[in-house]
Amino acid sequence: MSSTPVAGIPVMVPWLGEEEAEAAAEAVRSGWVAQGPRVAAFERAFAEHLGVPHAVAVSSCTTALHLAMIGAGVGPGDEVVVPSLSFVATANAVTYVGAVPVFADVDPATGNLTPDTVAAVLTDRTRAVIAVDQGGVPVDLDTIRALVEPRGATVVEDAACGAGSVYRGRPAGAAAQIAAYSFHPRKLLTTGEGGMVTCHDADLAARLRRLREHGMSVSAADRHGAAGGAAVVETYDEIGFNHRMTDIQAAVGLVQLGKLPAMVARRRELAERYRGLLGPLAERLVTDPAHGTGNYQACWLLLPDTAPDRTEVLARLAAAGVSARRGIMAAHLEAPYKGTARVPLPATELITHRSLILPLFHTLTEEQQDRVVAALREAVG
Repeated sequence: MSSTPVAGIPVMVPWLGEEEAEAAAEAVRSGWVAQGPRVAAFERAFAEHLGVPHAVAVSSCTTALHLAMIGAGVGPGDEVVVPSLSFVATANAVTYVGAVPVFADVDPATGNLTPDTVAAVLTDRTRAVIAVDQGGVPVDLDTIRALVEPRGATVVEDAACGAGSVYRGRPAGAAAQIAAYSFHPRKLLTTGEGGMVTCHDADLAARLRRLREHGMSVSAADRHGAAGGAAVVETYDEIGFNHRMTDIQAAVGLVQLGKLPAMVARRRELAERYRGLLGPLAERLVTDPAHGTGNYQACWLLLPDTAPDRTEVLARLAAAGVSARRGIMAAHLEAPYKGTARVPLPATELITHRSLILPLFHTLTEEQQDRVVAALREAVG
Protein backbone atom coordinates (compact mmCIF):
# COMPACT_ATOMS: atom_id res chain seq x y z
CA MET A 1 0.00 0.00 0.00
CA SER A 2 2.97 2.32 -0.42
CA SER A 3 2.03 3.46 -3.93
CA THR A 4 -0.85 5.64 -5.05
CA PRO A 5 -3.59 4.13 -7.26
CA VAL A 6 -3.22 5.30 -10.85
CA ALA A 7 -6.91 6.17 -11.27
CA GLY A 8 -6.75 9.19 -9.02
CA ILE A 9 -5.42 10.80 -5.89
CA PRO A 10 -6.80 9.20 -2.71
CA VAL A 11 -7.47 11.17 0.43
CA MET A 12 -4.96 9.07 2.33
CA VAL A 13 -2.68 6.04 1.97
CA PRO A 14 -1.07 4.37 4.99
CA TRP A 15 2.73 4.24 4.84
CA LEU A 16 3.26 0.49 4.94
CA GLY A 17 6.00 -1.56 3.30
CA GLU A 18 8.12 -4.68 3.38
CA GLU A 19 9.33 -4.10 6.93
CA GLU A 20 5.77 -4.25 8.26
CA ALA A 21 5.01 -7.27 6.07
CA GLU A 22 8.05 -9.11 7.37
CA ALA A 23 7.24 -8.25 11.00
CA ALA A 24 3.71 -9.60 10.59
CA ALA A 25 5.01 -12.73 8.86
CA GLU A 26 7.51 -13.31 11.64
CA ALA A 27 4.68 -13.15 14.18
CA VAL A 28 2.72 -15.72 12.15
CA ARG A 29 5.74 -18.00 11.89
CA SER A 30 6.30 -17.79 15.64
CA GLY A 31 2.99 -19.53 16.30
CA TRP A 32 1.95 -16.82 18.77
CA VAL A 33 -0.58 -14.68 16.94
CA ALA A 34 -3.00 -13.65 19.71
CA GLN A 35 -2.14 -11.16 22.47
CA GLY A 36 1.34 -12.07 23.63
CA PRO A 37 4.98 -10.94 23.77
CA ARG A 38 4.78 -8.55 20.81
CA VAL A 39 1.79 -6.77 22.34
CA ALA A 40 3.77 -6.35 25.56
CA ALA A 41 6.75 -5.02 23.60
CA PHE A 42 4.55 -2.57 21.69
CA GLU A 43 3.05 -1.34 24.96
CA ARG A 44 6.50 -0.72 26.44
CA ALA A 45 7.73 1.06 23.31
CA PHE A 46 4.62 3.25 23.07
CA ALA A 47 4.79 4.21 26.73
CA GLU A 48 8.47 5.07 26.35
CA HIS A 49 7.71 7.16 23.26
CA LEU A 50 5.14 9.18 25.22
CA GLY A 51 7.09 9.31 28.46
CA VAL A 52 4.26 7.74 30.47
CA PRO A 53 4.46 4.79 32.84
CA HIS A 54 1.67 2.60 31.47
CA ALA A 55 0.22 1.72 28.06
CA VAL A 56 -2.45 -0.95 27.49
CA ALA A 57 -2.98 -2.18 23.93
CA VAL A 58 -6.55 -2.85 22.83
CA SER A 59 -8.55 -3.64 19.70
CA SER A 60 -9.50 -0.06 18.75
CA CYS A 61 -9.70 3.47 20.07
CA THR A 62 -13.41 2.87 20.65
CA THR A 63 -12.62 0.05 23.07
CA ALA A 64 -9.87 2.23 24.56
CA LEU A 65 -12.45 4.94 25.27
CA HIS A 66 -14.85 2.34 26.67
CA LEU A 67 -12.20 1.17 29.14
CA ALA A 68 -11.27 4.79 29.89
CA MET A 69 -14.86 5.51 30.90
CA ILE A 70 -14.85 2.52 33.24
CA GLY A 71 -11.46 3.55 34.60
CA ALA A 72 -12.79 7.05 35.27
CA GLY A 73 -15.66 5.60 37.27
CA VAL A 74 -18.35 6.72 34.85
CA GLY A 75 -21.66 4.87 35.05
CA PRO A 76 -25.45 5.13 34.84
CA GLY A 77 -26.80 8.53 35.84
CA ASP A 78 -23.51 10.32 35.10
CA GLU A 79 -22.94 12.93 32.42
CA VAL A 80 -19.84 13.21 30.26
CA VAL A 81 -19.06 16.36 28.30
CA VAL A 82 -17.92 15.57 24.75
CA PRO A 83 -17.52 17.55 21.55
CA SER A 84 -20.24 16.80 19.05
CA LEU A 85 -17.57 17.56 16.43
CA SER A 86 -15.92 14.16 16.60
CA PHE A 87 -16.33 10.69 15.19
CA VAL A 88 -19.43 9.19 16.75
CA ALA A 89 -17.34 6.70 18.75
CA THR A 90 -16.48 9.47 21.24
CA ALA A 91 -20.13 9.82 22.26
CA ASN A 92 -20.86 6.11 21.89
CA ALA A 93 -18.23 5.16 24.46
CA VAL A 94 -20.16 7.21 27.02
CA THR A 95 -23.41 5.41 26.26
CA TYR A 96 -21.70 2.01 26.56
CA VAL A 97 -21.39 2.56 30.33
CA GLY A 98 -24.94 3.89 30.70
CA ALA A 99 -23.95 7.54 31.01
CA VAL A 100 -25.21 10.52 29.00
CA PRO A 101 -23.02 12.36 26.47
CA VAL A 102 -23.51 16.12 26.78
CA PHE A 103 -22.42 17.98 23.67
CA ALA A 104 -20.25 21.08 23.89
CA ASP A 105 -19.22 23.45 21.13
CA VAL A 106 -15.66 23.90 19.87
CA ASP A 107 -13.16 26.56 18.89
CA PRO A 108 -13.85 27.28 15.19
CA ALA A 109 -10.11 27.54 14.45
CA THR A 110 -8.98 24.24 16.00
CA GLY A 111 -12.18 22.16 16.19
CA ASN A 112 -11.41 21.43 19.84
CA LEU A 113 -13.18 21.96 23.16
CA THR A 114 -12.24 25.03 25.19
CA PRO A 115 -12.83 25.85 28.88
CA ASP A 116 -15.63 28.23 27.87
CA THR A 117 -17.47 25.68 25.73
CA VAL A 118 -17.12 23.03 28.44
CA ALA A 119 -18.26 25.41 31.20
CA ALA A 120 -21.46 26.11 29.27
CA VAL A 121 -22.68 22.52 29.75
CA LEU A 122 -21.25 21.48 33.13
CA THR A 123 -23.74 20.27 35.75
CA ASP A 124 -23.52 18.64 39.15
CA ARG A 125 -23.84 15.29 37.33
CA THR A 126 -20.72 15.80 35.21
CA ARG A 127 -18.37 12.93 35.98
CA ALA A 128 -15.92 13.31 33.09
CA VAL A 129 -14.95 15.29 30.01
CA ILE A 130 -13.58 13.67 26.85
CA ALA A 131 -11.26 16.22 25.22
CA VAL A 132 -10.45 15.31 21.61
CA ASP A 133 -7.31 16.14 19.62
CA GLN A 134 -9.43 16.75 16.55
CA GLY A 135 -7.65 15.95 13.31
CA GLY A 136 -4.37 15.81 15.20
CA VAL A 137 -4.62 19.36 16.59
CA PRO A 138 -3.68 19.04 20.29
CA VAL A 139 -6.42 20.17 22.66
CA ASP A 140 -5.44 22.64 25.42
CA LEU A 141 -5.74 19.96 28.07
CA ASP A 142 -4.35 21.86 31.06
CA THR A 143 -6.98 24.60 30.89
CA ILE A 144 -9.81 22.08 30.76
CA ARG A 145 -8.35 20.07 33.63
CA ALA A 146 -8.05 23.22 35.70
CA LEU A 147 -11.74 23.87 35.14
CA VAL A 148 -13.24 20.45 35.82
CA GLU A 149 -10.91 18.55 38.15
CA PRO A 150 -11.73 20.76 41.17
CA ARG A 151 -15.33 19.61 40.61
CA GLY A 152 -14.27 15.96 40.98
CA ALA A 153 -14.52 15.17 37.26
CA THR A 154 -11.90 13.33 35.20
CA VAL A 155 -10.58 14.58 31.87
CA VAL A 156 -9.96 11.77 29.38
CA GLU A 157 -7.97 12.75 26.29
CA ASP A 158 -9.31 11.23 23.08
CA ALA A 159 -5.98 11.25 21.25
CA ALA A 160 -7.31 9.00 18.48
CA CYS A 161 -5.76 11.34 15.91
CA GLY A 162 -2.98 12.63 18.14
CA ALA A 163 -0.01 10.29 17.80
CA GLY A 164 2.90 12.47 16.72
CA SER A 165 1.32 15.77 17.80
CA VAL A 166 2.93 17.87 20.54
CA TYR A 167 1.30 19.65 23.48
CA ARG A 168 3.39 22.10 25.50
CA GLY A 169 6.62 20.30 24.58
CA ARG A 170 5.36 16.77 25.27
CA PRO A 171 3.68 14.18 23.02
CA ALA A 172 -0.08 14.69 22.84
CA GLY A 173 -1.80 12.60 25.50
CA ALA A 174 1.23 12.35 27.77
CA ALA A 175 -0.16 14.92 30.21
CA ALA A 176 -3.54 13.21 30.51
CA GLN A 177 -4.38 10.97 33.46
CA ILE A 178 -6.07 8.70 30.90
CA ALA A 179 -5.68 8.93 27.12
CA ALA A 180 -6.92 6.81 24.22
CA TYR A 181 -5.25 6.37 20.82
CA SER A 182 -6.33 4.91 17.49
CA PHE A 183 -4.24 2.87 15.05
CA HIS A 184 -6.87 2.76 12.30
CA PRO A 185 -5.46 3.13 8.75
CA ARG A 186 -6.72 6.74 8.59
CA LYS A 187 -4.29 7.59 11.40
CA LEU A 188 -0.54 8.12 10.98
CA LEU A 189 0.53 5.07 12.97
CA THR A 190 -1.56 2.07 11.94
CA THR A 191 -1.90 -1.56 12.95
CA GLY A 192 -4.91 -2.11 10.63
CA GLU A 193 -7.25 -1.87 13.58
CA GLY A 194 -6.12 -1.29 17.13
CA GLY A 195 -5.79 1.20 19.93
CA MET A 196 -4.02 2.04 23.17
CA VAL A 197 -4.98 3.36 26.60
CA THR A 198 -2.30 5.20 28.55
CA CYS A 199 -2.39 6.20 32.19
CA HIS A 200 -0.21 7.17 35.13
CA ASP A 201 -1.74 4.89 37.79
CA ALA A 202 -0.35 1.35 38.14
CA ASP A 203 -3.50 -0.07 39.73
CA LEU A 204 -5.66 1.38 36.97
CA ALA A 205 -3.36 -0.05 34.28
CA ALA A 206 -3.55 -3.50 35.89
CA ARG A 207 -7.34 -3.32 35.98
CA LEU A 208 -7.55 -2.23 32.36
CA ARG A 209 -5.35 -5.18 31.36
CA ARG A 210 -7.77 -7.51 33.12
CA LEU A 211 -10.86 -5.87 31.67
CA ARG A 212 -9.59 -6.11 28.08
CA GLU A 213 -9.26 -9.89 28.54
CA HIS A 214 -12.64 -10.89 29.97
CA GLY A 215 -11.71 -9.77 33.49
CA MET A 216 -9.13 -12.58 33.69
CA SER A 217 -6.86 -12.31 36.72
CA VAL A 218 -3.87 -13.81 34.87
CA SER A 219 -3.43 -13.30 31.14
CA ALA A 220 -3.11 -16.18 28.71
CA ALA A 221 0.44 -15.08 27.91
CA ASP A 222 1.42 -15.06 31.59
CA ARG A 223 -0.13 -18.50 32.15
CA HIS A 224 1.80 -19.84 29.17
CA GLY A 225 5.05 -18.40 30.50
CA ALA A 226 4.63 -19.63 34.08
CA ALA A 227 7.95 -20.76 35.56
CA GLY A 228 8.68 -24.46 35.32
CA GLY A 229 5.38 -25.15 33.56
CA ALA A 230 3.51 -24.63 36.84
CA ALA A 231 -0.26 -24.73 36.56
CA VAL A 232 -1.81 -21.29 36.96
CA VAL A 233 -5.56 -21.07 37.45
CA GLU A 234 -7.11 -17.73 36.63
CA THR A 235 -10.15 -16.15 38.26
CA TYR A 236 -12.74 -13.74 36.87
CA ASP A 237 -13.45 -11.13 39.50
CA GLU A 238 -15.52 -8.67 37.43
CA ILE A 239 -17.25 -8.61 34.08
CA GLY A 240 -14.71 -7.94 31.37
CA PHE A 241 -14.57 -7.69 27.61
CA ASN A 242 -12.73 -9.04 24.60
CA HIS A 243 -10.81 -5.87 23.71
CA ARG A 244 -7.46 -7.48 22.92
CA MET A 245 -4.89 -6.60 20.27
CA THR A 246 -3.14 -9.43 18.39
CA ASP A 247 0.59 -10.00 18.22
CA ILE A 248 0.39 -9.65 14.42
CA GLN A 249 -0.98 -6.13 14.82
CA ALA A 250 1.56 -5.26 17.49
CA ALA A 251 4.41 -6.43 15.26
CA VAL A 252 3.27 -3.96 12.62
CA GLY A 253 2.80 -1.29 15.27
CA LEU A 254 6.38 -1.59 16.47
CA VAL A 255 7.65 -0.90 12.96
CA GLN A 256 5.21 1.97 12.49
CA LEU A 257 6.21 3.59 15.77
CA GLY A 258 9.79 3.83 14.51
CA LYS A 259 8.55 5.63 11.38
CA LEU A 260 6.30 8.08 13.23
CA PRO A 261 8.74 11.03 13.38
CA ALA A 262 9.31 10.82 9.62
CA MET A 263 5.56 10.62 9.02
CA VAL A 264 4.90 13.75 11.05
CA ALA A 265 7.72 15.70 9.43
CA ARG A 266 6.56 14.84 5.92
CA ARG A 267 2.91 15.65 6.62
CA ARG A 268 3.80 19.01 8.15
CA GLU A 269 6.00 19.77 5.14
CA LEU A 270 3.14 18.93 2.77
CA ALA A 271 0.64 20.95 4.81
CA GLU A 272 2.89 24.01 4.63
CA ARG A 273 3.20 23.50 0.88
CA TYR A 274 -0.61 23.44 0.65
CA ARG A 275 -0.64 26.69 2.59
CA GLY A 276 1.67 28.30 0.07
CA LEU A 277 -0.31 27.02 -2.93
CA LEU A 278 -3.85 27.74 -1.77
CA GLY A 279 -3.72 31.54 -1.88
CA PRO A 280 -6.77 33.11 -0.19
CA LEU A 281 -8.09 29.65 0.73
CA ALA A 282 -5.03 29.15 2.96
CA GLU A 283 -6.58 31.44 5.57
CA ARG A 284 -9.18 28.73 6.11
CA LEU A 285 -6.71 25.85 6.43
CA VAL A 286 -6.34 24.34 9.89
CA THR A 287 -3.11 25.33 11.60
CA ASP A 288 -1.16 24.85 14.83
CA PRO A 289 -2.56 26.25 18.08
CA ALA A 290 -0.42 28.45 20.32
CA HIS A 291 0.11 25.59 22.79
CA GLY A 292 1.46 22.93 20.44
CA THR A 293 1.94 21.44 16.99
CA GLY A 294 -0.32 19.11 15.07
CA ASN A 295 0.50 16.05 13.01
CA TYR A 296 -1.97 16.95 10.22
CA GLN A 297 -3.78 13.65 10.56
CA ALA A 298 -6.57 15.53 8.79
CA CYS A 299 -5.71 18.52 6.62
CA TRP A 300 -9.07 20.31 6.62
CA LEU A 301 -10.21 23.70 5.51
CA LEU A 302 -13.41 25.71 5.60
CA LEU A 303 -14.96 26.49 2.24
CA PRO A 304 -15.70 30.19 1.69
CA ASP A 305 -19.30 31.35 1.87
CA THR A 306 -19.20 32.06 -1.88
CA ALA A 307 -18.31 28.45 -2.74
CA PRO A 308 -20.88 26.03 -4.09
CA ASP A 309 -22.49 23.51 -1.74
CA ARG A 310 -19.84 21.19 -0.33
CA THR A 311 -21.43 18.12 -1.90
CA GLU A 312 -21.06 19.82 -5.28
CA VAL A 313 -17.44 20.72 -4.52
CA LEU A 314 -16.68 17.10 -3.59
CA ALA A 315 -18.35 15.89 -6.79
CA ARG A 316 -16.28 18.29 -8.89
CA LEU A 317 -13.10 17.14 -7.17
CA ALA A 318 -14.01 13.50 -7.75
CA ALA A 319 -14.62 14.22 -11.44
CA ALA A 320 -11.09 15.67 -11.56
CA GLY A 321 -9.66 12.50 -10.01
CA VAL A 322 -9.21 13.94 -6.51
CA SER A 323 -10.66 12.06 -3.56
CA ALA A 324 -11.44 14.55 -0.79
CA ARG A 325 -13.79 13.94 2.15
CA ARG A 326 -16.45 15.88 3.96
CA GLY A 327 -15.21 17.55 7.11
CA ILE A 328 -15.52 16.20 10.62
CA MET A 329 -18.95 14.89 11.51
CA ALA A 330 -21.24 16.31 14.20
CA ALA A 331 -22.69 13.54 16.37
CA HIS A 332 -25.66 15.61 17.52
CA LEU A 333 -26.96 15.74 13.93
CA GLU A 334 -26.94 11.95 13.54
CA ALA A 335 -29.99 9.80 14.33
CA PRO A 336 -28.90 8.33 17.70
CA TYR A 337 -28.24 11.78 19.20
CA LYS A 338 -30.49 14.06 17.17
CA GLY A 339 -32.29 16.59 19.34
CA THR A 340 -30.14 15.96 22.43
CA ALA A 341 -27.92 19.08 22.26
CA ARG A 342 -28.64 21.31 25.27
CA VAL A 343 -26.98 24.46 23.96
CA PRO A 344 -26.48 25.92 20.49
CA LEU A 345 -23.40 24.54 18.72
CA PRO A 346 -22.71 27.13 16.01
CA ALA A 347 -19.00 26.46 15.48
CA THR A 348 -19.62 22.71 15.34
CA GLU A 349 -22.33 23.11 12.72
CA LEU A 350 -20.27 25.54 10.66
CA ILE A 351 -17.29 23.20 10.54
CA THR A 352 -19.30 20.06 9.85
CA HIS A 353 -21.25 21.70 7.00
CA ARG A 354 -18.53 23.81 5.37
CA SER A 355 -15.28 21.90 5.82
CA LEU A 356 -13.56 19.31 3.66
CA ILE A 357 -10.47 17.17 4.11
CA LEU A 358 -7.73 17.38 1.48
CA PRO A 359 -5.57 14.45 0.35
CA LEU A 360 -2.51 14.18 2.59
CA PHE A 361 -0.28 11.14 3.04
CA HIS A 362 3.41 10.35 3.32
CA THR A 363 3.96 9.46 -0.33
CA LEU A 364 1.94 12.33 -1.82
CA THR A 365 4.03 13.93 -4.56
CA GLU A 366 4.32 17.61 -5.38
CA GLU A 367 2.78 16.95 -8.78
CA GLN A 368 -0.23 15.32 -7.12
CA GLN A 369 -0.50 18.17 -4.65
CA ASP A 370 -0.47 20.68 -7.51
CA ARG A 371 -3.31 18.73 -9.13
CA VAL A 372 -5.31 18.81 -5.89
CA VAL A 373 -4.96 22.57 -5.55
CA ALA A 374 -5.81 23.22 -9.19
CA ALA A 375 -8.89 21.01 -8.93
CA LEU A 376 -9.98 22.69 -5.69
CA ARG A 377 -9.68 26.16 -7.18
CA GLU A 378 -11.77 25.07 -10.14
CA ALA A 379 -14.34 23.35 -7.90
CA VAL A 380 -14.71 26.34 -5.59
CA GLY A 381 -14.93 28.76 -8.52
